[in-house]
Amino acid sequence: MIESGQFTVREVPDPQPGPDELILRVHGCGVCGSDLKTYPLLPDGTIMGHEFAGEVVATGRDVAAHWPLGTPAAALPVVGCGACRRCRAGDPARCVTPQPLGLGIRPGGFAEYVAVAASESVVLDPSIDLRTGALVEPLAVGLHALDRADAHVGDRLLVIGAGPVGLSIVVWARHRGITDITVADPIPWRREGAIALGAARAVDPAAGPPGTDFDVVIECVGKSGMVAACVDAVAPGGHVVIAGVCMTEDTFMPVGAVVKDITMSFVSYYTRDEFRSAAQALGSGHLRLDGLVSAFATLEELQEVVENLSDPTDQQKIIITPQSRSIP
Repeated sequence: MIESGQFTVREVPDPQPGPDELILRVHGCGVCGSDLKTYPLLPDGTIMGHEFAGEVVATGRDVAAHWPLGTPAAALPVVGCGACRRCRAGDPARCVTPQPLGLGIRPGGFAEYVAVAASESVVLDPSIDLRTGALVEPLAVGLHALDRADAHVGDRLLVIGAGPVGLSIVVWARHRGITDITVADPIPWRREGAIALGAARAVDPAAGPPGTDFDVVIECVGKSGMVAACVDAVAPGGHVVIAGVCMTEDTFMPVGAVVKDITMSFVSYYTRDEFRSAAQALGSGHLRLDGLVSAFATLEELQEVVENLSDPTDQQKIIITPQSRSIP
């Protein structure tokens, strides 16, 4: 949990399921780029972690018949009201009263156990290593960004940023038959990872702009200046998707976007259907994921992990394994 802006390990009472909830024994919880930006801002006592998978160890009375104990599962890290039009449309992240996990409202997955809504949970294929079941969430993020971009076979795709989200977009694009993929990232190891996962080209933006006339540009960095870079790179009539979480003000000249007559989208989370699709694809073994997971770490190592990831690094997804923790 968070104490004085730092991650620390503490004993807390085990969560108990509500009538329509499940308790998952967490096997793996991924460290996200948004975690790195938000953890110093969260109140003491917050249990973070929103990329998790595990097994069902307890169920509420209303859902017990449908969720046998031991079922491998992952869950959307947000609980919606279930009644508003966004929830009914399968988009609980845009609920009128959303309850996100891991951001100070509901406890997240950097813990041995986590309470989730049965309605937002999916069964995972038994063949999946439940530690890497944590990839369902970032894969769903990448799928949502690519869906919003409406990218098709034959499109020229530029992905700015070769972190886990950028690479998940590359994975989905290749899975869908898109081959003209350029990735821009200043870190050599990440560029190599992008090529390994199916990018046709990986360029260093420090050496110059990645090019122009891309049909689709997806930004996964979240820093000032990225929107302008996307507008410069996209082709007339193209589509820009902003998936990076920028925590500072950013400006760009709208006239460039107006003259090019482009579409621009800002995205976060995913729908229930996209989350299920990511879980099914992970279980099928058809996605190209070599090298996407860099390492596993314990809860005691979490603070060190986030500090190391806050600077440019060759690491990709690091997954925390709560069941390996020890209490000081």
